[in-house]
Amino acid sequence: QITFGSVFLGNVPVHEKVHRCAGQIHGYKGCVRDFQVNNKELFIIDEALGGRNVENCNVPICDFHPCHNGGTCTSDAENWFCECPKLYSGKLCQFATCDENPCGNGATCFPKSRRDAVCLCPYGRSGILCSDALNISQPSFSGTDVFGYTSFIAYSTIPNITFYYEFRLKFQLANHHSSLQDNLIFYTGQKGQGLNGDDFLVLGLRNGRVVYSYNLGSGTATIISKPLDLTLNIHVVHLGRYLQNGWLKVDDQKNKTVSSPGGLVGLNVFSQFYLGGYREYTPELLPKGSRFENGFQGCIFDVQVRTSMRQEFKSPGTPEGHPNSGRSVGQCKDSPCSLIKCRNGGKCIEGGSTVYCDCLTGWKGAFCTETVSVCEPEHDPPHLCKQGSTCVPLPNGYTCHCPLGTTGTYCEQG
Repeated sequence: QITFGSVFLGNVPVHEKVHRCAGQIHGYKGCVRDFQVNNKELFIIDEALGGRNVENCNVPICDFHPCHNGGTCTSDAENWFCECPKLYSGKLCQFATCDENPCGNGATCFPKSRRDAVCLCPYGRSGILCSDALNISQPSFSGTDVFGYTSFIAYSTIPNITFYYEFRLKFQLANHHSSLQDNLIFYTGQKGQGLNGDDFLVLGLRNGRVVYSYNLGSGTATIISKPLDLTLNIHVVHLGRYLQNGWLKVDDQKNKTVSSPGGLVGLNVFSQFYLGGYREYTPELLPKGSRFENGFQGCIFDVQVRTSMRQEFKSPGTPEGHPNSGRSVGQCKDSPCSLIKCRNGGKCIEGGSTVYCDCLTGWKGAFCTETVSVCEPEHDPPHLCKQGSTCVPLPNGYTCHCPLGTTGTYCEQG
């Protein structure tokens, strides 16, 4: 046996390298995810006294080719982003760009058409252009909208959650069908790399049952409730964990317990605490076992947490109850469409605090009050002028002004 005064992980300093028989101790080349000594879990970076040539071990996100529409992915050990070609935006280059952004207060602009935009409002704002202040005491969420965004609230990281936590919350479903399919209630975890070993804590709905899962780094533990009693208007959830042992109680159902596999006992998560959805909701980039296909649809309120049995329950956030950010979150039982009147047959569409008019063919504008010219791309049917020519509207139809070197009714001849 060889005993050192300290434990060295991966290699020993040059002046302390040891030769035994004819062999030499070589440094380890690879990744160490979890480390225990005498059944005690050590946090490799946080508890280290020193080190050299050690990097964070992550599978680069770019290996998953996440960028759409010809975007170029760039990543390092901690961060990644997509460099988007012209006409596209979004974290994954999945959206067409809003050339002239009319949205206020940091709203997310999405092009409803080449001329009209929809403003996805940040937390605390509402209205067509997100210009109206909104007081939220019971948040309402609308799941994933037609543009691919989820409504969500993000709170600061919950401290001291490693070995013990308890959560209490209430929720109210928007309806009894889509709200029960596959919906995220809350999530916190390590950076999503699509891996099995990432620590996470997640709560959601699947097939009418509450699903509670966590991974301490050595395998996923999951508790699934009995089917919800849909005659209840409000559902109450109480869950917790101490070391490997977790438990879940839903409404008047019996308490259910589980123990996580492997020998690890600490939950190491550093992300924000997400309620109702996720900032860029790409489930395949979240850790395996934590993926729900949609955001929550309905109201979530009275969310409280404590990280010690000696503590009082309190709301998440710093300061308490204050989120860092959010998107398309409304006030429960309020309807932003009650303040909007769409014209000319347009239909008001709402998602949380986000609201816009979906216009009938031939109409455009924020309230569907403007006609679509025969020469505009949105016109149905589209004009037939060839690319490079200019469409000019006439009282009865249109004409095509041809560039030099072309002729014909639609500039189709050389």
